[in-house]
Amino acid sequence: MEKITGKAVIAQGGGPTAVINQSLVGAVLQARKYPWIENIYGARHGVRGIIDEDMLDLTQATTHNLEQVALTPSSGMLSTRDKPDEEYCSRIFEVLRAHGVRYFYYIGGNDSADTCRIVNENADAAGYELRVVHIPKTIDNDLLVTDHCPGYGSAAKFVSQAFAGVNLDNWAIPGVYIGVVMGRHAGFLTAASIFGKKYPDDGPHLVYIPERPFDPEKFIGDVDRCYQEFGRCVVAVSEGVCDREGNPVVATLSKTQERDAHGNIQLSGTGALGDALGQLIKDKLKIKRVRCDTFGYLQRSFLGVVSDVDAHEAREVGEKAVQFSVWENVDGSVAIRRTGDYSVEYFLTPLKTVARHSKHMPDAFIDDKNSSVTTAFKNYARPLVGSMPQLERISAPVVSKIINHS
Repeated sequence: MEKITGKAVIAQGGGPTAVINQSLVGAVLQARKYPWIENIYGARHGVRGIIDEDMLDLTQATTHNLEQVALTPSSGMLSTRDKPDEEYCSRIFEVLRAHGVRYFYYIGGNDSADTCRIVNENADAAGYELRVVHIPKTIDNDLLVTDHCPGYGSAAKFVSQAFAGVNLDNWAIPGVYIGVVMGRHAGFLTAASIFGKKYPDDGPHLVYIPERPFDPEKFIGDVDRCYQEFGRCVVAVSEGVCDREGNPVVATLSKTQERDAHGNIQLSGTGALGDALGQLIKDKLKIKRVRCDTFGYLQRSFLGVVSDVDAHEAREVGEKAVQFSVWENVDGSVAIRRTGDYSVEYFLTPLKTVARHSKHMPDAFIDDKNSSVTTAFKNYARPLVGSMPQLERISAPVVSKIINHS
């Protein structure tokens, strides 16, 4: 099969991650190996950089510079929250064609996959040979088809270590602690909070995710039972938990409702849900020491907390995207298939199978009885999170009382 000759463009979209630059650099360095790819341009601020023709010639970046960028969290080419429609995508295609681009790689979530789909359809309609490959990325781990998403493992590692530290604090000075974790529709990230548990009474003791309706009365009952048993309670809750009617809990419990640029109720960057749940506990259970944190953006690009598996796979999905487009001359979205414990392989799935829609945690991962997660989830996520720091409690005999015998 004759290879297509022309330039390539790569862009990053949506929320940054700790390993998204591994995918960027993997694609760039792989593309520079092929004579059919004349130059590889990086679009600044995602697809916005394409329509504004705001691009860098990454062909001329040094390998050392790129390798250092690969180890740096956040989007090296900057990102965007633009959600392109048909007209926007037609403008993307016009710029790509004007610059003689024959390969387009877009790193992002399901919206980015949908952008790839529309651009690909524009090229087909115009009879213009353009290979379009979506490179998966999201800390929410909610892309369809793929077993898991690059970016998730490192964010999950941060969440698990954060809750391990919070649990130590809560053990020293007991009370109720609520940690609000990212996840509008999927609970994979919140569920990872359990990996720092070592002792039977370690938290988080309760985990609440969007896949199950959130009942305030049941929540109060769960906290009360936990507090009675352990004298304290650590709670992990997804920002996107909803009631039985599908209304975000933050909207039903909080008087203030912020909305983002797309009209969605603001979940990240606000402490409203934690404050509302904390106040509910104080009002209903009369517990005075209640503390809340909203992790917000901390879990996305936290410097120094990276899963090795996540970093390696993020690099490889970037490399495979270029290989699929050049050697097999096909379009699609790179996906990961688990082949062992633990090994994976990469394959290309049609863009339409990933675009727009999201996946949720399967029922087999959710422990409804104990407001927690199952062993099946632990087996699924543990290789992605990787090793955890060690912690220990003092082990020594209790000194007998002499004066106070009560």
